[in-house]
Amino acid sequence: MLAMTSAPAILVFDSGLGGLTVFREVAAARPDARYVYAADDAFFPYGRRDEAALVARVLEVMGQLIAAHRPDLVVIACNTASTLVLPQLRAEFKVPFVGTVPAIKPACAASNSKLVTVLGTEATVKREYTYALIREHGNNCAVTLIGSPRLVELAEAELRGNSASDAEILAEMTPCFVEAERRRTDTVVLACTHYPLLLQRLEKLALWPVNFVDPAPAIARRVVDLLGPARPSANPLPAQAIFTSGKAPTTILAAALARYGLAAGASASV
Repeated sequence: MLAMTSAPAILVFDSGLGGLTVFREVAAARPDARYVYAADDAFFPYGRRDEAALVARVLEVMGQLIAAHRPDLVVIACNTASTLVLPQLRAEFKVPFVGTVPAIKPACAASNSKLVTVLGTEATVKREYTYALIREHGNNCAVTLIGSPRLVELAEAELRGNSASDAEILAEMTPCFVEAERRRTDTVVLACTHYPLLLQRLEKLALWPVNFVDPAPAIARRVVDLLGPARPSANPLPAQAIFTSGKAPTTILAAALARYGLAAGASASV
């Protein structure tokens, strides 16, 4: 555990708005911390980027963010970045990083039917990191990997006020539902932080009831493990959201950020 004598500064980083689902859990666990939420929307979506370009981009942006905000801890609230860039980040910077990786271990441990689906970006489900998690923690489950080409953009648009149709969402999630030998998928891992933004829609449109596993609570617990619990009677501090595109949030987006306890701060093009 890090020795902290004052309110820690925590940087939460994602390619877009999906990390808000992680920020919400972390902020609930450490409401006394000082938060900056950074969205690399200038390079969004990460799932379609070349791996070498993505590594270079995240290292560059993270260097600037750390220099500007001097966080005590960084949360990489993005599966795509975490499964690719975490080792390089930890080698490059002294600040501790908490990553976001597919919650395969708890999902497979909890599954009764032993049919589990991992729903992620096309990049995440192709990574060796993901395959290694299945080998190590599959618990004799048959794990189906589904890389959605559109769900990230649909979730991002939803938060910005452009609601996706049921048909669009259903097309992305239908392959998650597998039937085999009188068994059905009973657990779906949401292996992208954008997807819990659509959780109510996913539950409504599911072909049959399943347990959707969101990694955010586990990430919040890890942050508390590293920083310790919140200080007694500490008041929540203002939190700001910044965007690497330098674009000012629309009125709808600003209202959405406010629901998460974030104010749009000064953004700079990166």
